[in-house]
Amino acid sequence: MMSQPTAVDILREYFARMADIHGTGGATKETSYYSALENLLNQFGADLKPRVICNGQLRNDGAGNPDFGLYTKSQVQDGEPRKGQIPERGVIEVKGLAEQTWQTADSAQATKYFARYRLVLITNYREFRLIGADANNTAIELEKYSFAKDASNFWGMTAKPSPSAHQHAIHFEEFIRRVMMTAAPLVKAEDIAWFLASYAKDALATLNEKDASNLEPLKQALETALGIRFQGKDGIHFFKSTLIQTLFYGVFSAWAVHVKRSKAPFDWKAAAYTLTVPMVKALFEQIATPSKLGALGLMPLLDRTASALNRVDKAAFFKTFDTGAAVQHFYEPFL
Repeated sequence: MMSQPTAVDILREYFARMADIHGTGGATKETSYYSALENLLNQFGADLKPRVICNGQLRNDGAGNPDFGLYTKSQVQDGEPRKGQIPERGVIEVKGLAEQTWQTADSAQATKYFARYRLVLITNYREFRLIGADANNTAIELEKYSFAKDASNFWGMTAKPSPSAHQHAIHFEEFIRRVMMTAAPLVKAEDIAWFLASYAKDALATLNEKDASNLEPLKQALETALGIRFQGKDGIHFFKSTLIQTLFYGVFSAWAVHVKRSKAPFDWKAAAYTLTVPMVKALFEQIATPSKLGALGLMPLLDRTASALNRVDKAAFFKTFDTGAAVQHFYEPFL
């Protein structure tokens, strides 16, 4: 039995295939690379529950022809989407790899597709931007990811597919799977835990890439709060894991209390004021400050985590989890 390809395998194949097509000298700026992108997305969607399938060249149902649609497995029969269904997980608009002007949430084409499909992933093969709705149902950028700042840098990356794949594997895997799950209903604890765990994995990978000196203030804060010392390789690993678990579980805990008290959107920066679990509250107060987190690149991930929590169907969620039980019982699915 063949093992499932890893994120590194999938990205290595994508970069190598892009380089091969480019190397022919006969590629068009956009459509020649469709197969590489479609394969990339289908491989990352293969083990989601439900499976997400990328299908090309959608019919024009009054809003133009997006290049791809993201369907769940139940929408597809005999390899083709059933007629009359719009892609449940959004559509994809592809631009030429050298294009820069597409990189805005209110671009005419993105907005046209947004009005019909409500979720649009725009990409020029090296950058990806997910356009969705804000609280006022206006198109905004929900998430983005970049392999390279321009075409020249991207082609340089594809010339060395293996190291490039290792560099981006964790971050891109979490990003693209969140893209495919953004339209999924957020009701069950397991679904919400999946999103929080995805952002936490992304954050831990970000933390592992930072210079150790940037982590020292947070390390000292946790050592003071816990009354222990993080020493040696295992100690540093435990410190980083503790830090990330505290941040993201603390954000969820604060959200669970906030939504019972207020109808206003949740802001993770105020989490320490609403946390009710004493140990988590104490740790969160020590580490979740902009002055400590700013240099680590974690704040954008926490911002997006809060946005995901603001999409939760609160009434449905709290039918099975009351405020207290949600905080305690959520920890296992989160882990």
